Amino acid sequence: MMAHNGEINTIRGNRAWMEARESVLSSEALGDISQIRPIIQPGMSDSASMDNVLEFFVMSGLSLPHALAMMVPESTNDKNPISPALKAFYEYHSILMEPWDGPAALLFSDGRYAGGMLDRNGLRPARWLVTKSGTMVVASETGTISFNPDEIEAKGRLQPGKILLVDTQEGKIYYDNEVKENLASALPYSEWLSANRIELDTLRSGRKVENAVKEAGRRLRIFGFTREDVERTLTPMCKTGAEPTASMGNDTPLAVLSEKPQLLFNYFRQQFAQVTNPAIDPIREELVMSLTEYIGAVGKNILTPDALHCKMVRLPHPILTNTQLDILCNIRYKGFSTVKLKMVFDAQTGEDGLRAAIDNLCKKAEEAVDGGANYIVLSDRDIDESHAPVPSLLAVSAVHHHLISVQKRVQTALIVESGEAREVMHAALLLGYGASAICPYMAFAVIDGLVKRGDVQLDYNTAEKNYIKALCKGLYKVMSKMGISTIRSYRGAKLFEAVGLNSEMMKRYFGTCISTIGGAGLKDIANDYLKFHTAGVSITDDEAEAMLDNIGQFSFRKDGEIHAWNPDTISLLQLGTRTGSYKKFKEFTQKANEKSAPVFLRDFFSFRSNPIDINSVEPVENIVRHFVTGAMSFGAISKEAHEAMALAMNKLGARSNTGEGGEDSARFSAVYHSDSDNEDISLCSKTKQIASGRFGVTTEYLVNAEEIQIKVAQGAKPGEGGQLPGFKVNEVIARTRHSIPGISLISPPPHHDIYSIEDLAQLIFDLKNVNPRATISVKLVAESGVGTIAAGVAKAKADLIVISGAEGGTGASPASSMRYAGIPPEIGLSETQQTLVLNGLRGQVRLQTDGQLKTGRDIISMALLGADEYAFGTAALIVLGCVMMRKCHTNLCPVGVATQDEKLREHFRGHYRYLINYFEFLAQEVREYLADMGFTRLEDIIGRTDLIEIIPHDNAGKIGGLDFSRILHQVDNGTDIHHTADHPTDLSEVKDRSIIAAAHEALEKGKQVELEYTISNTDRSVGTMLAGEVATRYGHKGLPDGTINVKFKGSAGQSFGAFLTRGISFRLEGEANDYVGKGLSGGRIAVLPPMGSCFDASKNTIAGNTLMYGATTGEVYINGCVGERFAVRNSGAIAVVEGVGDHCCEYMTGGRVVVLGHTGRNFAAGMSGGIAYVWDPERTFDYFCNMEMVELSLLEDSAARKELRELIESHWKYTGSKLARTLLDSWQQHVDEFIQVTPIEYKRVLAEEQMKKLQQKIAEVQRDY
Repeated sequence: MMAHNGEINTIRGNRAWMEARESVLSSEALGDISQIRPIIQPGMSDSASMDNVLEFFVMSGLSLPHALAMMVPESTNDKNPISPALKAFYEYHSILMEPWDGPAALLFSDGRYAGGMLDRNGLRPARWLVTKSGTMVVASETGTISFNPDEIEAKGRLQPGKILLVDTQEGKIYYDNEVKENLASALPYSEWLSANRIELDTLRSGRKVENAVKEAGRRLRIFGFTREDVERTLTPMCKTGAEPTASMGNDTPLAVLSEKPQLLFNYFRQQFAQVTNPAIDPIREELVMSLTEYIGAVGKNILTPDALHCKMVRLPHPILTNTQLDILCNIRYKGFSTVKLKMVFDAQTGEDGLRAAIDNLCKKAEEAVDGGANYIVLSDRDIDESHAPVPSLLAVSAVHHHLISVQKRVQTALIVESGEAREVMHAALLLGYGASAICPYMAFAVIDGLVKRGDVQLDYNTAEKNYIKALCKGLYKVMSKMGISTIRSYRGAKLFEAVGLNSEMMKRYFGTCISTIGGAGLKDIANDYLKFHTAGVSITDDEAEAMLDNIGQFSFRKDGEIHAWNPDTISLLQLGTRTGSYKKFKEFTQKANEKSAPVFLRDFFSFRSNPIDINSVEPVENIVRHFVTGAMSFGAISKEAHEAMALAMNKLGARSNTGEGGEDSARFSAVYHSDSDNEDISLCSKTKQIASGRFGVTTEYLVNAEEIQIKVAQGAKPGEGGQLPGFKVNEVIARTRHSIPGISLISPPPHHDIYSIEDLAQLIFDLKNVNPRATISVKLVAESGVGTIAAGVAKAKADLIVISGAEGGTGASPASSMRYAGIPPEIGLSETQQTLVLNGLRGQVRLQTDGQLKTGRDIISMALLGADEYAFGTAALIVLGCVMMRKCHTNLCPVGVATQDEKLREHFRGHYRYLINYFEFLAQEVREYLADMGFTRLEDIIGRTDLIEIIPHDNAGKIGGLDFSRILHQVDNGTDIHHTADHPTDLSEVKDRSIIAAAHEALEKGKQVELEYTISNTDRSVGTMLAGEVATRYGHKGLPDGTINVKFKGSAGQSFGAFLTRGISFRLEGEANDYVGKGLSGGRIAVLPPMGSCFDASKNTIAGNTLMYGATTGEVYINGCVGERFAVRNSGAIAVVEGVGDHCCEYMTGGRVVVLGHTGRNFAAGMSGGIAYVWDPERTFDYFCNMEMVELSLLEDSAARKELRELIESHWKYTGSKLARTLLDSWQQHVDEFIQVTPIEYKRVLAEEQMKKLQQKIAEVQRDY
C-alpha cells in the first residue's frame, strides 16, 4: 500500500510495541486476529514493517489518511498552527500508539485514493504539480516529467507533517486542511480527553514529602556515587540548568576493563544517526520535539474509538519529583491503580540472589498486571545492610521484555524510583529500555544537601527545577542524535549498544543476541554492586558523613582511575620530542604500551614474529605519509598551535587538517622560511574540512585543498555539532568564519544537505566539481552498523573514509557525550573493513582511523585491523605543550595551546620541529615492528588480522569473558583487503565542461560573455566547476561583476549554482531543486517562471529546500516560493524570495534576506547576524518567528527603508517579478507593512561600531582644534 523514501529511526521500538499491542487489538472486519499474527513479518525492512501495520489498520476499518495520521503525526505544540480539534485528535491517538519517527516521504494508495505525506520534520523532499488537464505529478524532484509552461495550473511541495490526497474516482484533490479537519471532527476527541485524562501538574497533595534521606552517606556509596558525580555533574546541572561541558576526550578504560566497580549504565553507548538519516537539531528546531509521556493502561480493543482510552495521567516530561511520585502512588481516581515492587536482592546470595530477585520482579509484575495495576513502580528505596540494589536498568529491561513475552506489556506502565540514576545517560537508558517515568531520588537528596550546606546558592525548588531542566535538555539531545523527535517513540526503542557485556546477559535481559566483544556476565555485575554495597555498609558513621571518594574519572588522580595520558606519559613524550631523543621517546612508548592494566581493546593484541633485517624495511619518509593530524579548528586551538601542525605536516609531506572553522585566506599562499633547512614551508593546511556549520567554507578555501573532508560526525560527540564559546571568537576568527566577534558559534547537528546517502553522494559530487584535483573524505564515528554506512559512502564515490573512535579529543563537548556516545575504533574499524571487503569495495577507498593513537604499536594494531592512514590529535597537542588541564572549553589553557587569550598564548612553547621529531620517531618505531614481523612495507600488513595474537590474560572476572573473534574475523573472498587504486569520478560529461570552454575568453582575459543552455534535473552542480576555475585563477575576489552571464531554460538539478563566485551571473527560467546557491561565494542567481506560465509565481513553489546553505557572499533572487531552511547558515549573501517554508534564516550570521510573502515556522532560529525583512500585511509574522535571539521592529530607520527598496528593485530587475513591481509602485503604502528582523547581539555590535565611528569623528575634530 505504501512507498517509502527514508528511514524509520524508531523501528526497533515500533516493532516491539506492535508485538506487545497485539493482545489488545481486535477487529470486527478481520475477526480473530490471532490467526494473522505476527502483524509485522520478521526479517523485513523498516518500510515493509510500516507497510504491514498500515495495511492492518486499513483492513481493520481505518481510512488511509486516518491510519497514516496516527502513525506519522505532525507536531502539536503551540508553534504549529493547527486547530484545537486536530491537536486533540493527535493527542488521543498518541495515547494509543507511538509515532513511527524518522525522515520519510510516503506515497500510498488503496486503489481509489492515492496520496503523499511527509514526516514532521520534512526531511525528505516531495514536489508536486497539477496540469490544467487534471494530471498530478508528485516526485522527490521537480522536472521528472516535462510539461509546456502554459499547461501547468499550480506547483507546490509537501510540507512537514502534511498530507495530500487524490480521489481518482471523483477526480478531486484533497489538501491537508480538508483531510485533517474531517479526521478531527469525526469524534469528540477534545471532550473525551478533558473528561478522562489527568494532568500531573494539576494534581496537589497535602502530604509532606522529604527530599532528604536517612543515612545519605551510606546510601550514596551503595549507589556508587563519587565526589565527581556531586561536584562535576549534579552541582553544575542544578546551578545552570544544563549538562556540564568537558574537553580533551575520554582516556579511561572501558567499564569491562576497569578494575574499579562499575554501574551497569557504564557498559552502554548511545547510537546516533549518520549519513543515512540526519540527527535533529533539538536547540534550534525544538518545535518538533516532545517529552510528553502518558502513564496508565492502554485499554482493550484500541481499534474501536472509546473515551476510556484517554484514562491516562499526562506527564510534561518523564522526570518525576519525590512529591509527584507520591501523588501518583496515592492517586484515588477510579480506574487508576498502582503497585510498588522492590528492586533489592539479598547481599549474601550474590549472583544467584540477583537472578532470583529479577525473576521474582518479572513474576510480581505479571501478577500486578493481572490484578489491574495501571502502573508499576520499581523501587530500590528498601536497601539496607542485608539488601543490595538490583541494577535499575537490569530490572526495568527484564520486566519490560518479560511482559512483552507474555502479551501483558501495554496494559501497564513502568516507573523507576532509583537511587543510582543521576545523569542524562542513566535516564535515557531507563527510558530506552521501557520505563515511562523516572524518580532519581538520591540525586534530589544530594541537591537538598547542597542547598542546605550553601554549596548551591539557590533555594531547593529552583535547584531541583534546574536539575530536571538539565536532564530534559539532555534527553532531547540524546533522542535527537538518533533523529527521534518524541519520547513516546524513544521509549523502549533500545537505541544503545553494550560494549563489554556477554551474549547470555544481552539475550536474557536486553532482548538482543549480539555482543560484539563478550565480557561481563550477571556474576560480574552482581560482584560490582556488592562491592558498592559493602563500601556503604562496612564504614563507620563518621566515615559515612565524610566526603565521597574522587576516583579521577574526569581528570587524572594518582590513586584514581587509570588514564592513558598521565604525568609520566606526557612528560616523557614532551622530553623526547623537544630534545630529539629517540631513547626518551622509546621510554614514552614503553610507558604508554605497558600499562598497569588494559585501557583499550588493542592492549590485548600482540603480533606474530618473523624477524628480518630492518634495513630492508621501507624508510621513515614513506611511512610518515600515512600520518595526518586530526581536525582541530582555528578557534578551538591557538593560531600558533594550528600553524605549527601545518608546518610540520607540510615539511613531512603529510597532511594537516583545518578543522571546521575555515582557514585564514592569507595562509593559502603564505610560507614560513626555515633558516635551519634554508627552505620555505607552506602554512596552508592540505586537508580542508567542511562541517555542518560551513564556517569559512568559500570556493577559494575549497580549491586550495588537496583533500576535502566532510565531517559527518566527531568521535567525542557524534550526533552533535561543533561548538566554539563566544569568548574564543576574536576578530580574526570571526572574520575567517564570517561571523561576529564574541558570539558563540554552534554548528547544527546535521548537515542540512545530507539527509540521506544520496544527498551525501550529491555533496561529494559538488566538491569533486569545485576541485577535481582534491580527494574527498568522509568522517564517520564508530558504532554498530558503521560498516554498512561506510559501504554506502564508498558507493557515493568518496575516496577516503575516516572511522573515528569514541576516545577522540574535543575542544568542547557535553560530558555525557564524551563518555557515552560512540564505540572504540577497534570495533568500528574492524566492522568497516569486513563490510567493504565483503562488498568488493575495499580496494577503491582508503581507510583512516583515530582515537587515542600515540605509539607505533597503536599504528600496527590499526593497520592490521584495516586502516591505511592514522590521525593524531591529542598526541600532537601534547607534543606542542598541552598538559591535559582539560580547560579548552574555558579559554584558560595555561600553555597557550587551546586558547585565544593573547596573554596565555604568550606561554606557547611548542615548535613544528617537535612534531616532526614525533612523527619521524613514530615511523621509526613502526619500522622496528615491521622488521620483527617480517614485512618490508606498512601496506603489506593492512587488513591482516591473522597476524594478531591475543595476549593471555586472567580468565576470571569481567576480562575473562572477552571474545575478540568478531573483531579479528577475516573475510576471504578474493577481493582487495587494502587500498589498491583510486577510482576517479568521471566528470567529462558535466555541463560545466562546455560552459568553461565557451567562457575561455572570460576566464583568461576577463572578456564579457553571454551564454544560453537548456537544463534538466539530471544536470547537477551546474556552475560549480566553473566557479572552481574562477577561484583557482582569481581567488575570492573573482571576476568583475557580469563577466560570465549564463541563461538557462528548464528544470535545474540539485546544487544549481553551488559555490558560484563573483563575476558569474546565472538566470534560470524554469524551476530548481534543492541546494540552489549552496556555498555561494559572490555569484548571482535569478530563478523565475518560464515565459508563458499562467500561475501566480508568488503563490507557487519554484525551488526546493536548503537554498543558500553556507553562502558567504553573492545575490539570489527567486520569483516564487521555496521550501524549508532557506538561507540556513547564510554568512553574508543577499536574497529576495516570495515565500519560504519552515526554519528560514536558521543559524544566519550575516547578509540580508527579504521575504515578500508567507513564512513557515521557526523563522530566524539561532540567527546571530545579518538582517531579514518580511512583508507581513496580515500582521501574523510574530507567531512564526523564533524570538529567542532576535527582535522585531517596523522600518523606522531611513537607511533600512532605502536598503529594502534597493533590494526589491534588484529583485524586479533580475526576475521581472510582478509582486515586486506592485510593491514598488505603491511603496509608501507597503513599506510600513514590512517587519525588520534583527539579531539582538548583532544590533549591539552595530551600535558599538557606530559609537566607535562617532568617537573617532570627535577625536578628529578635537585634534583639528
